[in-house]
Amino acid sequence: MALPTEPGSVQEPFPISRVTDRYLIFDVNAIMHARSSHNITGVLTGTIPNLSQQNAFLGIPLQLMPEEARVLVEKGAAYIVDDVNIHDEGFMHMDREARLKFLQEMDEAAWQKSREAQRKAEERTKKALEQKGLEKKSETPESAGLTSDTGAANLFDSPCTPAPPLSRPEKKVDPHFITPTTSYPPLAQPPQTAQPLPVVPRQYPLFRYLHSKGYFMMPGLRFGCHYSAYPGDPLRFHSHFLATGMDWDEEFDWQQIIAGGRLGTRVKKAYLIGGEDPAKKGVEGKESVRVFSIEWAGM
Repeated sequence: MALPTEPGSVQEPFPISRVTDRYLIFDVNAIMHARSSHNITGVLTGTIPNLSQQNAFLGIPLQLMPEEARVLVEKGAAYIVDDVNIHDEGFMHMDREARLKFLQEMDEAAWQKSREAQRKAEERTKKALEQKGLEKKSETPESAGLTSDTGAANLFDSPCTPAPPLSRPEKKVDPHFITPTTSYPPLAQPPQTAQPLPVVPRQYPLFRYLHSKGYFMMPGLRFGCHYSAYPGDPLRFHSHFLATGMDWDEEFDWQQIIAGGRLGTRVKKAYLIGGEDPAKKGVEGKESVRVFSIEWAGM
């Protein structure tokens, strides 16, 4: 199997797979690159088939919010791929030679993985037997307290042959195929084609604004807002803002502001609201988004 690219060597733009209007990244290196270089965290959604109800330690693919996918496309860091069409066209038009080569690589990778697992199992078995005293290291006559004279007086004329160490018998490993995390290879890197931009909610201007200021953005549903804004990687920092996006002329209830301010202050964050001025949208040199933060005094 072809080795993946080294971390940090992802070439931009990298593909984002669109599957039933969900935006997914399957390449581990692309996930690392998006997080370290573009402040994109997403949510890991992969699970183990026989533990489908687990809700911790999930794996790839990484699902992006539409806002995250769009900001990457607008920055020129990624492009959208219609995953279903790419797979249908790629596998239907794959020639026999390429298909056999890929199957051979998969078979070889499976053999190597099985042999490594068998070797580790044998080492664990041997170590367990040694701890129980069932298998001892070979001793020399000197270490056993015997000399050549005492050895000659042994009841047995011929030296005894030590029993072979206990170990698992060599068993044939049947070849089996594993499912790779990406389709490249065997398919070639998908080309950049004209794909519609991800459809984003009305609070996207606030997301884009905070993201441009270096914040990491995560869903804020558990705090009753649109986004939780982190000053750095969420693995290292607590969020600073509970951000809610609004339209420029949208009317809102003061009780909403009071509730958001009290909740944000209670959890040691500031409640933030913001919107985009249509008159300044797209005007070069002018920031079209304005934000306000609210904290509750005396708490």
